[in-house]
Amino acid sequence: MAVEDKYISYRIYLVAFVIFLMAIAIAVKLTNIQWVEGDYYRKLAKERTVRNFVIPANKGNIYSADGSLLATSIPNYEIRFDAVAPKAESFEKNVKSLSDSLATILGKSSGFFENELRKARANKNRYYLIARNLSYTQYFKIKGFPLFNLGAYKGGIIIEQETVREHPIGKIAERTVGYERTSNGESLDGKGIEWAFRKYLNGKDGKILKQKIAKGQWKPIRDINEVDPQDGYDVISTIDVYVQDIAHHALLKQLELYQADHGCVVVMETKTGHVKAISNLGRANDGTYYETTNYAVAESHEPGSTYKLADLMALLEDKKADTSSVYDSKGGVVMYSGEKVEDSHKGGYGKISLARGFELSSNTVLVQAVYNAYKDEPLKFVNHLNNFGLNKTLGLSIKGEGIPYIPQPSDKNWSKISLPWMAFGYGVHITPLQTLAFYNAVANDGEMVKPQFVSEIKEWNRTIKKYEKEVLNPRICSPQTISKLRAVLANVVKKGTASKLYSKDFSMAGKTGTAAVNYGKAGGVGKYYASSFVGYFPADKPMYSCIVVVHKPSTALNNYYGADVAGPVFKRIAQKIFTDAPSTNEIKNLDRKIPKQESNYDSYFVKFQKKQQLIPDLKGMSGMDAVALLGNLGMKVRVIGVGKVKKQSVEAGQNLVKNTTILLELS
Repeated sequence: MAVEDKYISYRIYLVAFVIFLMAIAIAVKLTNIQWVEGDYYRKLAKERTVRNFVIPANKGNIYSADGSLLATSIPNYEIRFDAVAPKAESFEKNVKSLSDSLATILGKSSGFFENELRKARANKNRYYLIARNLSYTQYFKIKGFPLFNLGAYKGGIIIEQETVREHPIGKIAERTVGYERTSNGESLDGKGIEWAFRKYLNGKDGKILKQKIAKGQWKPIRDINEVDPQDGYDVISTIDVYVQDIAHHALLKQLELYQADHGCVVVMETKTGHVKAISNLGRANDGTYYETTNYAVAESHEPGSTYKLADLMALLEDKKADTSSVYDSKGGVVMYSGEKVEDSHKGGYGKISLARGFELSSNTVLVQAVYNAYKDEPLKFVNHLNNFGLNKTLGLSIKGEGIPYIPQPSDKNWSKISLPWMAFGYGVHITPLQTLAFYNAVANDGEMVKPQFVSEIKEWNRTIKKYEKEVLNPRICSPQTISKLRAVLANVVKKGTASKLYSKDFSMAGKTGTAAVNYGKAGGVGKYYASSFVGYFPADKPMYSCIVVVHKPSTALNNYYGADVAGPVFKRIAQKIFTDAPSTNEIKNLDRKIPKQESNYDSYFVKFQKKQQLIPDLKGMSGMDAVALLGNLGMKVRVIGVGKVKKQSVEAGQNLVKNTTILLELS
């Protein structure tokens, strides 16, 4: 018995010792957690329950040259309700009036909202959805409703904000304006002005502190942000909405008429290189057209006969031929290394001058001229093309420019037919915008300028950065050559391949082009035509240059030539700009003062100074105009939103007190 008692005692001691060790271990662990690793665990707990969320900054606006909005950020609000936050007394006192107020804006009955709010409180719902996709005006009103006007802690209102990018003029020039579709914060589309100028447009994001209240649900801790977002700067593009509208619809009409696959048009200001209009339309499966790809910038392809201007420029510069040099079109067919070069006109044109061959777009004449001049020194001809800048990209600000290609005699694939084929626009690749820049240099007295899509970066009325004209080549060729080229380009429209476009009312100059695409495939499978016209207007004093390219016009109309497919788009644009241009008649003696008028003005001014000034009615006025007007009247102005004045904090007709602040709410 004594042995058994002793054994039991040992067991008790052992258990006590183990418990003692466990107690020491727990004490050590608690001490370690509290003092050694305390900061880490406190930080971890805070991160899991309290977190900073990013508030995206409002992007700056993109404006057209005439001040129209091309892209803007619209704030979008979501209102939720923490039904646990308000005290019972406050909830019961305000729930009916809150329900009445919500019904006036959200289109459901007061009874519906009261029932939902009471249900949310009974279920202790801390994240009940009131409404989403609200405008700033709606959000501002709801924020002031009974109960909600007590704030997040006492009233339970939860406000979520995001920004949505909108294009007010719709799909027009959408690819050039650009857009960013994002998924998990990653950009899926990064082209156009939006992407190229994102460092100015994006601004700086803000931060808001939120607390976790349920699984996947977070509530703002305070009504104010930890860091307020800073809005981005505005970008002023070179696009003119009026010219853009003309170009877009002229191209669309012709694409629909010829049931073409896709096409593009660019209108550029000759002196500055400012792109005033750019439209890129592709055919959808249902036969409609929309902006699919920026073809004008990205699509590098064989241009066909529009490339012949480079032939003529090189020949004239080297004095290898003159516009009066005569060539035999040889029945419309010439052979090089067993390959045919044919004219579109069966039987050729007989013996004609080089200038006339260009005007009629004779392949045989231009190819003979180039081949005879450079067959023994092809590098000299190719170097001219390189010096003209036809082998280089333009270095555009927007992303995705196509790469031009000119075969070099040192290339492995250079052959005996490379030189003659280049002479009528085959074997080379160039984008429509690169072609336009080349023709624009001829219109601009030899100065090649870089096409520009943006003229200025602004913060309200303050200029942050201005983009001046950028010269790529100060003199692409001699003035004598320019003069001769301008004459033959004008004759193309007067009496050449584009004579159908001629109008005695306004002058145009340019070149037609009809290129076979996929002609090298076996059996001609997939072969189609690309019709183009590039030039400038007026012919004598060029103000605008323009290129039109239409791919795969339907052969059902038995016509795919550049003059008939692309030319009418060019003419329509030139015609509209000429017809609708405002009169600039000079008014003489405008500054001459008339004594009687001066006397009447002085007397009126004295009376006006004595009269009490009143607040004007600003509703419907543009925001910038309203700010300027009130500033001149000596008032301070705060603006919410963009667009036109929708509401003013001081009503019209009240006495004006200088240096007081007026709040303008814009639509």
